[in-house]
Amino acid sequence: MNLLADLGTVNLNPPTGFENLENISFGDLVGIAISFVLIVAAIAFFFMLVLGGIKWITSGGDKGKTEAARNQITAGLVGLVIVFAAWAILTLVESFFGVSLRSFTIPGTV
Repeated sequence: MNLLADLGTVNLNPPTGFENLENISFGDLVGIAISFVLIVAAIAFFFMLVLGGIKWITSGGDKGKTEAARNQITAGLVGLVIVFAAWAILTLVESFFGVSLRSFTIPGTV
């Protein structure tokens, strides 16, 4: 009967460590989103490249499967090149013009 009494007190206060979330602006969220999208895209295209290689190895000499694997590897490489080119262009524009596109701010807003 005293099972609830044995649980003790329950702490309903939010956990600590979220104090810095009050200082995040819209610009910071845009920068985080850009970084997140680039990382996810790079990982996705890398796995696409690896899966294409596995398909090529396991194709067993079948012309159709080999061609499909080659197309997947090509798509993975093109995707990786596009992702890294976007990152390089972003970094180049930031350093050349002296702006920070990863901490997006709209003039007149605070």
